This record gives sequence, C-alpha cells and structure tokens, in this order.
Amino acid sequence: MGISRDSRHKRSASGAKRAFYRKKRAFEKGRQPANTRIGAKRVHLVRTRGGNRKFRALRLEAGNFSWGSEGVAKKTRVIGVVYHPSNNELVRTNTLTKSAVVQIDAAPFRQWFEAHYGSTLGRKRVATKGAEKEEEKKKSNSIQKKQAERLKTSGKVENAIEKQFEAGRLFAVVASRPGQSGRVDGYILEGEELAFYQRLLRK
Repeated sequence: MGISRDSRHKRSASGAKRAFYRKKRAFEKGRQPANTRIGAKRVHLVRTRGGNRKFRALRLEAGNFSWGSEGVAKKTRVIGVVYHPSNNELVRTNTLTKSAVVQIDAAPFRQWFEAHYGSTLGRKRVATKGAEKEEEKKKSNSIQKKQAERLKTSGKVENAIEKQFEAGRLFAVVASRPGQSGRVDGYILEGEELAFYQRLLRK
C-alpha cells in the first residue's frame, strides 16, 4: 500500500465521507523514516520531486553546534540522546531527530574559551597550576591585556554550564533535520531553557 501523505482519504470536518475522484499520486507519497543513529557517517542521496535532492542521514557522529551567548560555533562529537519531547523510545535507541536533546563533547568549546579569554573553564585548579604558568610565560603583554579586557566585560559563564564543562559534556538541542539535510546541527542549552530540560531529565 505504501505510506501516503494525502488528505483525500480523510473525512471532512462535519464527518462526511469525501467523494473519491482519483487514485493515489506519486507527489502524495511519504517515505520510510530515516531513524538516524549515532555512528560512522553514512548518508544516502534521495532524488525528490523536480530533480531536487534530500540527504538521508542513516548514521552521524558529529555536527556543528553553536554557543549562543558567546556567538561561536564548533564542530563537535555527539555522545548520546538524553531526552526527546515526542517519544522515550527515541532516547533508548539514540535516534537523532530535530528537537532531540543530546550530549555533546565540550572539548572544542573549552579550547576556544581558554584561547579567547586566557582563563581556564571547568578544569580542576590544583592539577594545572604548572601548565598555567608555562602558558603565561609564552603570551605577549598585548595578548594578555586583550584577554583580560574580554574576561572583564563578557567572560562570565553560568554555573549550570560550568558544571557541564567539568564533566566534559554539554546539553544541546538538535535544530537541523538529519533525515532531510544529512546534518546534525544545533545549539547549546542555556538559561531558562537549560533549567527547563534539566527539570524534565530529573523526573
């Protein structure tokens, strides 16, 4: 029978059965869901109406995630799905779809933060004292001054995110549609949105 996306088979608002005046058409068909999982990148090409193309991601392991408050985006590894608003089954099977809450590797963002502000983030202070001194020696005065200025004006990270950096994993939401675009892109959760999802995860 096939998957169909037409509405001709549906009843009208009053409950009346609509007149059946034609058979199914190719432009009304739907396709199997992609069920994108985490793994070595595997993307299929789908030829669509008008010779256009869709990129059906079957396996993905990394994507571009943006850190909104800092205005920076980095390519990072997706570790796993932790929450899904539509279905818990998608969490169990680690299925990547739009609006899935995932955990991503924090390392690229930590490296950027430390290079940009010249300050450590989410590291144990005691263990890295020697390394910090070595780095300070290498930096020129102008760079140190620039970094100190940046740190003073906008180098504050909220506690909830700093704790995540200590664990090396950040919560993020997938904003792209992996089954259509073949990419898993999104943004890091912050502020009220992060608090909202953390409450749901605790439940």
